[in-house]
Amino acid sequence: MKVIEKIQEAALNDKVVFSFEFFPPKTDDGVENLFERMDRMVSHNPSFCDITWGAGGSTADLTLDIANRMQNQICVETMMHLTCTNMPVESIDQALNSIKGNGIQNVLALRGDPPHGQDKFVAVEGGFACALDLVRHIKKNYGDFFGITVAGYPEAHPEVIGEDGVASPEAYQKDLAYLKEKVDAGAEVIVTQLFYDTDNFLKFVNDCRQIGIACPIVPGIMPINNYKGFVRMTGFCKTRIPAEIMAALDPIKDNEEAVKAYGIHLGTEMCKKILASGIKTLHLYTLNMDKTALAILQNLGLIEESKISRTLPWKRPTNVFRVKEDVRPIFWANRPKSYISRTRGWEQYPQGRWGDSCSPAYGALTDHQFLRPRSKDKKLQEEWAVPLTSVEDINEKFSKLCLGKLKTSPWSELDGLQPETKIIGEQLGGINSKGFLTINSQPAVNGVKSDSPAVGWGGPGGYVYQKAYLEFFCSKDRLSSLVEKCKAFPSLTYIAVNKAGETLSNVSPADVNAVTWGVFPAKEIIQPTVVDPTSFVVWKDEAFEIWTRGWARMYPEGDSSRTVLESVQSNYFLVSLVDNDYINGDLFGVFRDL
Repeated sequence: MKVIEKIQEAALNDKVVFSFEFFPPKTDDGVENLFERMDRMVSHNPSFCDITWGAGGSTADLTLDIANRMQNQICVETMMHLTCTNMPVESIDQALNSIKGNGIQNVLALRGDPPHGQDKFVAVEGGFACALDLVRHIKKNYGDFFGITVAGYPEAHPEVIGEDGVASPEAYQKDLAYLKEKVDAGAEVIVTQLFYDTDNFLKFVNDCRQIGIACPIVPGIMPINNYKGFVRMTGFCKTRIPAEIMAALDPIKDNEEAVKAYGIHLGTEMCKKILASGIKTLHLYTLNMDKTALAILQNLGLIEESKISRTLPWKRPTNVFRVKEDVRPIFWANRPKSYISRTRGWEQYPQGRWGDSCSPAYGALTDHQFLRPRSKDKKLQEEWAVPLTSVEDINEKFSKLCLGKLKTSPWSELDGLQPETKIIGEQLGGINSKGFLTINSQPAVNGVKSDSPAVGWGGPGGYVYQKAYLEFFCSKDRLSSLVEKCKAFPSLTYIAVNKAGETLSNVSPADVNAVTWGVFPAKEIIQPTVVDPTSFVVWKDEAFEIWTRGWARMYPEGDSSRTVLESVQSNYFLVSLVDNDYINGDLFGVFRDL
């Protein structure tokens, strides 16, 4: 979806929207840490997030990769910066085609800063001299596919600001006229350079309106996190700093916590004044830090840590090619990034009720499915790479996980236990100690309000329902005992499969079972997760591979613990178990006396 459409939709509902900017870190660990932070921030539902393009195109490949992951794995509407610096037309088109193929519709078109070591911008051979050229190129060659945003400068572009820190009236008016050219050429949104003089920003908005610029003008707010960074950034951008701000900072400049607290206070007051003027959009330059930006939004009453809403039990896709997707097999609940990766080649995503799961082609397993972010590797290694002498040691690890004594799992991309898992944590711990090793679960839910912090999702005023669900590994003997007990529980349906593909089930391959649904005002019933037997057979390959490529790889070659894990992988079954009586069912009852 285009950013302009999100802003217009919010305006119709008189709603304030906010967005975040990030930049590509320099190290692999920094990138993975950024995604963890981004994941937390996106849970507060920003209207979009953008990722910068390195000076001189220095981070081009990384920016493209991060933008793709933001859109398709973090599932936030993504805007990618694109500059003309060191970019011939072929490179620009390569970048645009790349993000288009990944379902990204938003570009911030910039001229860019001079390459490192150069004082002035010089167009590369076969490239563009200014952002206006870039805007025209995008509109001419890509039509209306991309929503184009451009930069606005409340104090005029830094290159026309004089040594006295002020642009002449003529230079300022010329800069405004150039901004209007960019809008007339097809730009739909303006995001401003950072500023600290709010009155000057409001004057800039009025000046834009006076010359016929009617599109949204989004204020770029850069919270002050530390004094030296603040001085360096404002010096680089030639940003005017009101005397009262310097007077407040000077006595506390060596106290980082005091500077940060003042930054939160100042950012809050600036935003209050902007919102009071009638502007309903805020763009926060986060510098890849979350606490200050989120604190400002909390002070404004725009977010609440305790009220993070979910439109679906899983993150709704923002990729333009899969926006209609509203149902998924439950098996990938704890591995959503892997699911996105494996279904990237689908030509048509499920719409409404789950259709023929044989028609879409799940992608083959790759190393991506078994890699954990580097920042989590240490904790995963610490918790799971312990000596294993028997399956009882494995049972104990799984039981501790369900009881909240471990924070990681080789079978999960998520952080810790999900709120709904904690509801049944004790029961899960009990069955895991018996050798039923759970990797996915949900409790039965019968008409709980959609704003429930544990199981709620969807819009306000709705009710959500769930069938109790368990997914686990167990030995063949355990499975035989379980199947026999299931005969006394007619509401239970199960599918079991081992690594070799041997299957045991009391449902047919065509029996797709909705296990989560919601009822909301003025909507059809929504059923976002299903148990699909055909997808389960696809998923089992990944689930079994994690025993070796996700867990056993933590041990040295030849370690006896590897032998224990490989034996489980070879001999156990993966089982999907549903209690279809979500009102009076007793899923855990089937495990009693086993």
